[in-house]
Amino acid sequence: MCMSTFRSSKIILSYILRFFAVSYIARLEDGTVFEKKGYDGEQPLEFITDEEQVIAGLDRVAATMKKGEWAIVTINHEYGFGNVEAKRDLATVPSCAKLYYEVEMMDFIKEKVPWEMNNQEKIEAAGRKKEEGNLLFKNGKYELAKNIIRWLNALAADCVSEDGSFVDDEQKLVKSLRVSCWLNSAACCLKLKDYQGAIELCSKVLDCDCHNVKALYRRAQAYMEIADLILAELDIKKAMEADPQNREVKLLQKSLKQLQAESNKRDAKFYANMFARVTKDSSVATKKLKVEKSEEEKRREVAVAMETEKEVDSSAPPKDGVVVDSC
Repeated sequence: MCMSTFRSSKIILSYILRFFAVSYIARLEDGTVFEKKGYDGEQPLEFITDEEQVIAGLDRVAATMKKGEWAIVTINHEYGFGNVEAKRDLATVPSCAKLYYEVEMMDFIKEKVPWEMNNQEKIEAAGRKKEEGNLLFKNGKYELAKNIIRWLNALAADCVSEDGSFVDDEQKLVKSLRVSCWLNSAACCLKLKDYQGAIELCSKVLDCDCHNVKALYRRAQAYMEIADLILAELDIKKAMEADPQNREVKLLQKSLKQLQAESNKRDAKFYANMFARVTKDSSVATKKLKVEKSEEEKRREVAVAMETEKEVDSSAPPKDGVVVDSC
């Protein structure tokens, strides 16, 4: 198995334990029971991991347990109900509460891993996961949707890496699935404000298909968010060339023009202010120089007047009219 396939397999393995049935008693720090499942004639709780059906702490614990295993677990509020008050079946959980769970793993269903599937099963599993990811995205669970898409991409990577097991039509389907995974993952990145991630994923698509309008559109969106308007304009231009009637691209082009106008306005204001400061500083310096020159001229005039007065004094006759020759 090559290294890329090994990495993909690790991602797939993290998603094969999906369906759990657990019994548990949940208590607060003072011993108050706020929830109980699988006891007193009640059925165990059944849930799918990584879909926010239970608190994160219980989700993580379940993924590590074996069938029939029993555990006492302490869960900090970050992995419990957080900093909000939560009303449960038997009591209200205060905000920032530490929780104590007694958990028993009653059962779980293990999904097949790709190397246990034939080609048709792999394609069917990919279709199911794709629908699951789309539903999560529509419900605003972008991080979970992104995780499902990572699983799908890893599955597709395994399929692509296999030697000759897929016929041409199946290979085309798998490659199309990879492109779809990259595009959907880019959409999740945009929602999660991971703009660099969106750019990288769209670039992967464009390496395969340089005219893919969705990839150009989403990469342009990401460029606009990081204020790289020149690259955004290039992508929008290519998208318009590929699909001149695309309404979404036209709307994005309109938004880009507004951003460019605002950017130009800011730039003009910035340079105007900078020019005004330079002009003001120059004017102040000129005035200062003029004042200094004026003062210097006055000093020179005074000095000249004093010299003239001395010369006049030295050439004037003595007051008594007697001139004394020195011997």
